[in-house]
Amino acid sequence: MATMIVRQKDLAYSEAERKPSPMPRRITLLFALILLVLAIAIGGISLLMRAPTGGSGSGEALVGGPFSLTDHTGKRVTEKDFAGRYMLIFFGYTFCPDFCPTELQVMTAAIDSMGEAGNAIQPIFISIDPERDTPAVLASYVPNFGPRLIGLTGTPEEIAAVARAYRVYYGKAAKSDSQDYLMDHSTTIYLMGPDGRFVKHFNYTTDAPKLAVDLKEALTTSP
Repeated sequence: MATMIVRQKDLAYSEAERKPSPMPRRITLLFALILLVLAIAIGGISLLMRAPTGGSGSGEALVGGPFSLTDHTGKRVTEKDFAGRYMLIFFGYTFCPDFCPTELQVMTAAIDSMGEAGNAIQPIFISIDPERDTPAVLASYVPNFGPRLIGLTGTPEEIAAVARAYRVYYGKAAKSDSQDYLMDHSTTIYLMGPDGRFVKHFNYTTDAPKLAVDLKEALTTSP
């Protein structure tokens, strides 16, 4: 029976080849290509609608997730330790000469200026340089930005995992010496809600007064 089926197919194909096609093959291929391009475009638009936009933005985005790290006191913490509070997160490193201290100062100054409302927000500094940023190093660095800030570090694998979750880029800068190297990294600040979900993000150009205003607005409008 299988042989008959194969032969019937062969005969059908032969018969079809002898008959003129109602639609030229090129037109069929062009139509299929147009459909494929439309499908890709629609998928891309869908992803853009879910992803964060430039400047500061809001909405459901593919940012954040579970993590397990070590804080600057040597205690193991996860995202569950901050449940019920907003997290204002910045990724950087203690040897950073400019961007990192500037952003940490902006974060802590903005929260301090908010008064009681600022108590709902936990500022967090996550190191992207686990080779040098041990808990002991963070312990001497973090207090420079006030008592609110928590520093987090971990193994290279743990840092890589949380960086992927937050879509953070980082890597050693080119032409860096063995122990005096610099790090290239993203400079975005993330605001996560009490449920751990993404709320808003802020660019490096946001100053403390503007950040405080935007944080107050987020606290009153986010679920």
